[in-house]
Parts: sequence; C-alpha cells; structure tokens
Amino acid sequence: MVSIATWNINSVRLRADQVVRFLEAEQPDVLCLQEIKVAEHLFPHEVFESLGYTHRAIHGQKGYHGVATVSRLPLREFSRHDWQDNGEARHVGVELLGAGQGLILENVYIPAGGDIADRALNPKFGQKLDFLERMTRWADKIDRPTLIVGDFNIAPLPQDVYDHKALLKVVSHTPIEVETLQRFADAHGWVDLGRKHIPAPERNYSWWSYRSYWRQKDQGRRLDHMWASPDLAPQSLSHRFVEETRRWEQPSDHVPLITEFAL
Repeated sequence: MVSIATWNINSVRLRADQVVRFLEAEQPDVLCLQEIKVAEHLFPHEVFESLGYTHRAIHGQKGYHGVATVSRLPLREFSRHDWQDNGEARHVGVELLGAGQGLILENVYIPAGGDIADRALNPKFGQKLDFLERMTRWADKIDRPTLIVGDFNIAPLPQDVYDHKALLKVVSHTPIEVETLQRFADAHGWVDLGRKHIPAPERNYSWWSYRSYWRQKDQGRRLDHMWASPDLAPQSLSHRFVEETRRWEQPSDHVPLITEFAL
C-alpha cells in the first residue's frame, strides 16, 4: 500500500514545525506541497531528511508560489510545465520508483484568479482559465497511470461550498471556472477521488478563509483535489482530509488530503 498526501502549506519555512507534526502523525509515503514560497536552494531539506523523506523534487521561487514533492519512496523528477506561461513555479511531476513503480504524480498549484470573475477587467482571471486550457491539452495526451493533486483553486460541485447560490459570482465557484475544469476532467476521464470516497452531498471542505473561519462559521470550500487516471482510480482504497491542522496555531488556510492506494 502507498499513501499520498497533498497540502497547500502557505510557506513551508514558516510552517515547517506543522509539516513535521503532520508527517509524524499521518506517516504518508509521499507529500505534495503547494505554495512553498521559497527558492529551491533555501528549501528546508534537513527537516524532511531527518524524517526519512530523503527523495525530493522541488520547483520553487522566491517569496511566491512554488511546489515540492517529498517522499520516503524513490522517485525521479519527470516534468515541469509552465501552464501559466510566465515562468511561475506552479508544477512539478515525478515518477515513483520502487513501491508504486511507474506511477506518475503531478503536483500543481492552479492560480487563484484574483477577485473579479471577468477576464476583461481582471487579467489574473484570464490567466487562470488559460492555465486550465493548457492543462487540458496536456491531459489529452496522457498514456500512463497518473495522479494529479494540489490546490486547484476551484470548488466544482454545489456541495463543495458552504453556500452555492451566494458564491456563484465569487471566483473559485463561478460557472465558467467549473465548466473549464470539467473540460480538463473530460480530457482524460479523471476520477475525483475526493468524491469517489466522500460522495456529495457529504461535507468535504479543504479551505477556510482566514477572515471567516474563526467566527465559528463553517464557511469552507473544497479547493484541493486528488484526481486519478481511470486505470489508477480503482486502486484507491481510502481518502480523507485532516481538518485538525486548520485549528493549529498560525495554520495554513488549507488542510491536507490523504489517499491510500493498493499499488
């Protein structure tokens, strides 16, 4: 069995102690981090080395964005795609070696898209849609068992947000984003493991705004995802989200997801 986790950590150096706490408690074989906010040479390698996560693929940049995949299993870096088309560090792909051999694991941080859901008024929103379109063209050509995980910054289903009607015009849940993400899903027949194992309408949030969570309102959204190729999805045994991390001191606004596979 192989367990794979994903977590938008919102600064890996600021929250290194929380990553340690999570890894010690949950013991995933592989952890995909997004928004590490650090260049590769300043990544806290020693933190992961001491816990046995001796295999790492890091695509970082100073102060913003960035993704890292750390693993107890051997891996090799497989690809780095610039789906943003501007040089930002938002993707790294690896191939697992040893246990899980041959699995391609894609770690992605899709842009948030700004606050206005209008390409003409907000270039960031257009960049987000274009990012997804480039991912869709890539997904058309996948020919190996693949798992794509990360912060997609889209809550696709009505049950993926605390108030569907209220959020229809809010970036992350607008119809155009949902439709664009669906085209990506259709391009490879991806299986949404979050909803395979926790079917709608069950609550399955992964993100709560810093502004609203502490008012004790459960104003969450499901922005983080783990999607499997059709040939890989049947091997997923379980999926869960680790909500307790959101209650830790100075937490990330996202929580980790973990899927276990019979590989």
